[in-house]
Amino acid sequence: MKLSIIIPAFNEENTIEEIIKRVENISLPIEKEIIVINDGSSDGTNKKLGQLKEEFNFILIEHKQNQGKGMAIRTCLSKATGDFVLIQDADLEYDPIDYQRLLDCALKNNAEVVYGSRNLNSKNKFSHLSFYLGGMVLTWMVNLLYGINITDEATCYKMFKTELLRSLNLICKRFEFCTEVTVKIAKRGIKIYEVPINYFPRHKKEGKKIKWKDGFLAAWILIKYKFVD
Repeated sequence: MKLSIIIPAFNEENTIEEIIKRVENISLPIEKEIIVINDGSSDGTNKKLGQLKEEFNFILIEHKQNQGKGMAIRTCLSKATGDFVLIQDADLEYDPIDYQRLLDCALKNNAEVVYGSRNLNSKNKFSHLSFYLGGMVLTWMVNLLYGINITDEATCYKMFKTELLRSLNLICKRFEFCTEVTVKIAKRGIKIYEVPINYFPRHKKEGKKIKWKDGFLAAWILIKYKFVD
């Protein structure tokens, strides 16, 4: 078996080297494939990735212009050869040491989807109250509208069977990837398993990119897909 790890990167020159090293060094009982996409970065991310490519074994893709996290994931998905796909942000908010938890859950339960929940780990902190509340509202909305029971809709750590993710016909371009993929899975009646993960939040000054408008877009998608196939 193989796990494809997708890393979208946009202006992450300060963290991209460390996250690739962490992903490369993590030991798993199955083969892993690392796919990194430079999503039109305007800083030194592209140069760093070129240097890292000489040292580490990963697939490197480039968008000439920034197209957004959702589009970056979709581009990488077309190159993935693993049985499972996992999303890894290029910052250091999420720790690859938690891969094993998601993988164990997937293999033990023959699960098609496993989310790493920040809210199931009481030791975690959050960068700002607004981000925390926004995530909780979106989680409450998806549970209410689609009759599921998850604790962290907006988590980065989402693991899917590759064939399932490809079959969802995603159209997302930005951070709405999380919402679109969750509602399309929920509408198929597929169980989303969750495991607790660690979370090390960064602030806007450190490069956090998600904004309030992304939250409103996610809420709109939750409502729209309730009535549209």
